[in-house]
Amino acid sequence: MNFRVSYLLIALALAACSSAPITPTQSQQPIVNQTDDAVTEARFSQNLNELLGQVSQTQEIPLSTLEMGFLDAKTIPSIRKLVLPPSGTFKKNWLAYRKRFIEPVRLKAGRAFWDQNQAFLSQVEQESGVPAEIIVAIIGIETIYGRQTGSFRVKDVLSTLAFSYPETPNKPAREQLFKDQLKELILMCWTEAGGKLPSKNSSHSVNSARFSACLNQNSSYAGAIGLPQFMPSSIRNFTVDGDGDGQIDLKQSPKDTIASVANFMKKHGWQPGMPISFPVQVNGIAEAKELADGEPQLKFTVQELIDKGILTKQQGDLQSGGVAPQSKAFIVDLPYPDKDGADQVQYFVGLNNFLTIVQYNRSYFYAQSVAEFAEALGYKNQSIVPIESSSKSTGAKAAPEKSKSKKLSAKKKSKSA
Repeated sequence: MNFRVSYLLIALALAACSSAPITPTQSQQPIVNQTDDAVTEARFSQNLNELLGQVSQTQEIPLSTLEMGFLDAKTIPSIRKLVLPPSGTFKKNWLAYRKRFIEPVRLKAGRAFWDQNQAFLSQVEQESGVPAEIIVAIIGIETIYGRQTGSFRVKDVLSTLAFSYPETPNKPAREQLFKDQLKELILMCWTEAGGKLPSKNSSHSVNSARFSACLNQNSSYAGAIGLPQFMPSSIRNFTVDGDGDGQIDLKQSPKDTIASVANFMKKHGWQPGMPISFPVQVNGIAEAKELADGEPQLKFTVQELIDKGILTKQQGDLQSGGVAPQSKAFIVDLPYPDKDGADQVQYFVGLNNFLTIVQYNRSYFYAQSVAEFAEALGYKNQSIVPIESSSKSTGAKAAPEKSKSKKLSAKKKSKSA
């Protein structure tokens, strides 16, 4: 029997045989009693060992190496609290959320980050098609450029949420998500330490210290890592060695972070030169309310929304900064209470690029904040049609590079204003 499991089963037995529990005072409000803690911990260890066994079998990694890496893994009760949904009296507040993220400290830090990485940001924008302002906005909202990257050991976070997720309606789905991320973490750390996959039950090429350090690195309370707050699966699938040093470091390398964020957005469908969202027209609010369902799916054409009075004709015209009328969109609803506590909603029309941001963080509040943060840095939320496309009717020709350089110089000018 695994040492962790046997030790915890003894603790469980002692807890069950203990004297009558102490009645908590009014100031003591434990979430679970001692016996429940022991049961949870024993179940946690058993489930963790089963997962390690699965990874060992499928990837041919020595089980003893995995067990050693997780010997001191533990549940973190505070994390279970942090992932609980808000209470029934809680009201979503778009204005409060916006105020928290689009504020002077982050914007000042964003401009400084841009200045420090201007040449590389321009290079990445040209290569990926993702605007520099969007990249800078995401990193700023996520961690204020590395100031707030989390203080929990990532293996503890993912183990806790994989095997001790709090009782919520979506518990099975959430636990499965974090089990998958825990497996991804193990594979990520194994390869970072020099291991191959499958490993053929050999660990001679693995740097055990690096493997342990990777498992023990800090993360957010949800297991997100580094300046861009990537989950382990995203680190394995979308990161880029931006500084060319042969390693990917999302904690210390701005270039790796910038290139990885751009690659994530590109791989999730970012459309270069296209806007993110449009505000709903005042006369179309009632129609927008009817169509809003909270599902981030491109289901309406822009022309349909124009016909309903939700958008203007100009917003369906590429030459006027809009998008093609057959482009797909959906309704974004951003609720907030007014000063009297009455429910209000601000509506936007989300376009393809809004949906791409939602793939980074599944939140309308988040996506619209990224858009507005980017606008505060000088991003123009409108289509940018290459000169050669807009001049076809007159037969004029222009190089795309010329159009792009105009766009970049215009952005730099607006950023410094």
